[in-house]
Amino acid sequence: MKTILVVDDQPDNVFILQDRLQREGFTVIPAYDGKTCIEKANESNIDLILLDVMMPGMSGFEVCQKLMSDEKTKIIPVILVTALTDVADVKQGLQVGAFDYIKKPYNRAELIARINSALRFSETNKMMREIEKARTYAATVVTANHEINQPLTLIKLSITAINRELGREVIRKDSIQERIQFIDKATKEIIRVMKQLAEIKNPVIKDYVHNIKIIDLQKSSEPKSNGDK
Repeated sequence: MKTILVVDDQPDNVFILQDRLQREGFTVIPAYDGKTCIEKANESNIDLILLDVMMPGMSGFEVCQKLMSDEKTKIIPVILVTALTDVADVKQGLQVGAFDYIKKPYNRAELIARINSALRFSETNKMMREIEKARTYAATVVTANHEINQPLTLIKLSITAINRELGREVIRKDSIQERIQFIDKATKEIIRVMKQLAEIKNPVIKDYVHNIKIIDLQKSSEPKSNGDK
C-alpha cells in the first residue's frame, strides 16, 4: 500500500483529498505547513507528496526546492496542487523539481491517474537505482580483487621464502628482513587501495574484460569540476 503525504494549509482541502485517496486504497499522512511536510518526508516512508503551492510561511515552491535538494527526499515525486493557472507558475513549479502540476478544481479521475503515473515513474527510478547499486557493488569487488591480487601474491611468496629460510641450518637475517620489507610494502598497498575504494563518492565504471566492469580509480578519485555539478 502506497503512502501519500498531503500538504495544504486548509484542513478542509486535506480532509477531502484524504477521503478520496483512502477510498482508492492509499495510506494518507496529513500536513498543514511546509515545515511539517519536510519533517514528515524525512521521518516517514513516503511514496508521493501532494503539495499545495499557496501556503503561508513557506510556499509550495520553496518546500519542493528544499525536498529536491536533500538526498533523502529528492527521490520522492512531488505533485503541486494549486489554483494558480499562469504558465510562469507552472514553469516555476517544474523548475524547482516537481514531477507534475494539478490545477484546482481538479477532476478525481485525472487526479488518481496523475498520482498513479507519478508512482509508476518512482518505482521505475527505484528499480534503476537498485540495479546501479548492484552494478557498482560488482565492479567494486572486481576492482578490489584486481588491485590487491599482486600485493597478495607478493605477501604469499615472501612468506614462503621466509619459511624456507627458517628451515636452513644457517639463517640469513638479511634475507628475512628483505622479505619482511616486501610484506610491509604489499600490506600498505592493500590498505591504500581499500581506503581509496571506501572514499569514492562518484564511481566511474569502465570496461575490464569479457563484459566485466571495473571502477576507474583515477577518475573516480578526481574532484568534480564546476561543469559536473
